[in-house]
Amino acid sequence: MPLLGYIRNMFSLSVPLGKLVRRATRLRGGGSALPGLVVEKIDPGFMRRTLSTLPHGVAVVSGTNGKTTTTKMVVELLESQGLKVFTNRTGSNFTRGVAAALLGEVDWRGRLDADIAVLELDEAHAVHFVNSVPPRYCLLLNVLRDQLDRFGEIDKTAQLLQQIAAKTTGTVVLNREDPRVARIADTLTGQDVKYFGLDESLLGTFPNDDDMRAAPGSPAPAGLPEKPAADVVLRNVGADTAEFEYDGGTVTTAMKLRGVYNIFNAAAALTLARSICGGGAATANHETLLEALSQVAPAFGRGESLTVDGQPLDLVLVKNPSGFRLGLKSFPAGGYATMIAINDNYADGRDMSWLWDVEFDSLRAEGVDQLTGSRAYDMALRLQYDEVPFGSVQPEIAPALAAFIREASGKPKRIFCTYTAMLAIRRELSKITTVEVVS
Repeated sequence: MPLLGYIRNMFSLSVPLGKLVRRATRLRGGGSALPGLVVEKIDPGFMRRTLSTLPHGVAVVSGTNGKTTTTKMVVELLESQGLKVFTNRTGSNFTRGVAAALLGEVDWRGRLDADIAVLELDEAHAVHFVNSVPPRYCLLLNVLRDQLDRFGEIDKTAQLLQQIAAKTTGTVVLNREDPRVARIADTLTGQDVKYFGLDESLLGTFPNDDDMRAAPGSPAPAGLPEKPAADVVLRNVGADTAEFEYDGGTVTTAMKLRGVYNIFNAAAALTLARSICGGGAATANHETLLEALSQVAPAFGRGESLTVDGQPLDLVLVKNPSGFRLGLKSFPAGGYATMIAINDNYADGRDMSWLWDVEFDSLRAEGVDQLTGSRAYDMALRLQYDEVPFGSVQPEIAPALAAFIREASGKPKRIFCTYTAMLAIRRELSKITTVEVVS
């Protein structure tokens, strides 16, 4: 009994201790995941105990590209239906990031006032999470070559997503157009499976990993299975609108989100939100769903637009060939000064060979004004091969950003950046303009 009492006392102290660590790290200006790491060490059951009380359970969003913005969309769609939603809005998508976010929301006794948790999780860390906290819902977006030093080949990533789906107790939402994701349905037993998909006319805009590596004019592989019906289909993408089909009809809505990839992920978010709210018109208020979708702004660093010296400055996160290609397509260089910031820290992936799978021809006419980050010279070499002119090469981000802003004064600006470079750039920009604080 003394041992049990000691354990209970330790667990009762884990939340207050975690909150104190969180407060201390915020006063020092960083360390968003550190409090979660502390509470995980001293109280491994904290997340399971806290999240198991939610009436609608947990929804996990995972996949290679689009997790942060898609999670933000799902949260705002559900809130439009009157649900209280807990989420890890910093984009820290390891389990310790979820634990840290929980510490910011629970009371001192560890109680969470929410109806559902919608969590963005890194593919590998999601497996650890679902083994401890089986989700009621999961949304699996795509499988693309990313951080090969961590994940290896993409079939390994697909296996990680399959494990997430297998642990899901209710509804699994899959990308119909990604063959590695769609095939997960064949391995499931008992889960309700729903799909989001594309109109045939849009398939070339959103290539899966195999499509990106096929030679021009290659024939389609023989014997492809017939595609399943999708709950939500993206039919058309306009300059600031999107057309979706569901429940036998089509609807057009305005979109604040920028980037064609975000519009496809809106179909994914709609599918998950409809599943959680009950699906059909009898349970979900589709008018408010669409109104909420039309108002979703980009997640931080994902097409986020700031104002510097009276001109827009866009931050576009790029972390793999697919993301960089679609970023270049969604945010063309015409009329903008351009900077590229490439880091190779752990959160970015150490293997930068993926830069050679991106075509930079679209930057040739305007050129690139500034290259920065720990791999600035690698980026310079890559641009030389595509005959893209560039200006200064400065690995240190702070002086490079200052020079870019100074030399491109009076012009709108655009920065393509890897994850840790984006965080560093936002910190520098917060000294001279309004930058949303994400904590």
